Amino acid sequence: MVTADLLVHRALYKCPCAECRSQARGTAALEHEAINRVMGTLDERRRRLFAGLLAMHRGHGGILTLAEITGLSRTTIRRGIDELQRGVGLADERVRRRGGGRRRVEKKTLMS
Repeated sequence: MVTADLLVHRALYKCPCAECRSQARGTAALEHEAINRVMGTLDERRRRLFAGLLAMHRGHGGILTLAEITGLSRTTIRRGIDELQRGVGLADERVRRRGGGRRRVEKKTLMS
């Protein structure tokens, strides 16, 4: 039984790496699919932090590898690593910094 917490919030990203293309049910492909399933359930900040954690764990080349596996930009993953190392944003309720994101669309009134 799947609970509401485990439902995918964004489309599942399919890893384009050579291992996933050559062996769709191989160990690496299953690992990449699992990473992307978890990523799909996270908000922006948690996705960034999770990718940063995995990249740090992989060591040299981890950022590039995670960028390919997840489809996130290398800059986003670097920001996740920086936030983890500095401890910034771990307890905040906000996903984005104040003022971040799209600007509000102003309502236009029709002249009658």
